[in-house]
Amino acid sequence: MTSPASKMPTLFIPHGGGPCFFMDWSRGPADSWDKTAEYLRSILPSLPEPPKAILVISGHWEEPQFTVTSGANPPLIYDYSGFPAHTYELRYDAPGAPALAQHVRDLLTAAGIASASDPDRGWDHGVFIPLKVAFPSADIPVVQLSLKDGLDPAEHAATGRALQQLRDEGVLIIGSGMSFHNMRGFGDPRFSPVSDEFDVWLTGAVEKPQSERQVALADWSNAPAGRLSHPREEHLLPLMVAAGASEKAGSKVFSDRVMETTLSAYQFE
Repeated sequence: MTSPASKMPTLFIPHGGGPCFFMDWSRGPADSWDKTAEYLRSILPSLPEPPKAILVISGHWEEPQFTVTSGANPPLIYDYSGFPAHTYELRYDAPGAPALAQHVRDLLTAAGIASASDPDRGWDHGVFIPLKVAFPSADIPVVQLSLKDGLDPAEHAATGRALQQLRDEGVLIIGSGMSFHNMRGFGDPRFSPVSDEFDVWLTGAVEKPQSERQVALADWSNAPAGRLSHPREEHLLPLMVAAGASEKAGSKVFSDRVMETTLSAYQFE
């Protein structure tokens, strides 16, 4: 077990648009994702020590119950379309972590949360794309945790709470999604004030003490510009898990205007 000084934070990160960090971006200014990439590269140096493993909750995997990848060498899932051919040949050869996958399930069971494992499923682009930027050596074991069908924010926060002790064991918990995710809004300047309004609310909610944060985030759909920012909430739910895994107030650690919208990252100590 790690010492208190090296307890891992939890993170909610923007994973970008498809393989955006590994191509000449043509759907907006060429430097659209440069600052996001800089933020992702800053994660490893900011940690108290290199993680022993990484648990990623991506907005691109939903199952009837929370499910973990349990294979020793998960493949990659190129779940994006219309991008250059080379982006379907990207590699991220980090090992899986079957023992960690079982440990996650044991913690969920202890909390009364049903779970499953999938030894064959690979990592979707919400996992391997940002990790390829943030942890390019690909030498840290990775497990992916699915969302649960129904997308109940309270259930996802409870799952985060059940997994808190992983942080004391050197496991970095990352919620990988987007703080704004309305596909019609990207590139449309009319959505700039929409994303700004929701970003202000979301930051305020994240900065609340745990009990108040839990109530606020559970009611996110009634927030200012909530449903305009997330017509469907799968890209916001990873935040609930990351927030649930911390008892302390969170903070915004990155924000940028990308494709006319505000995208932010949050950290919980």
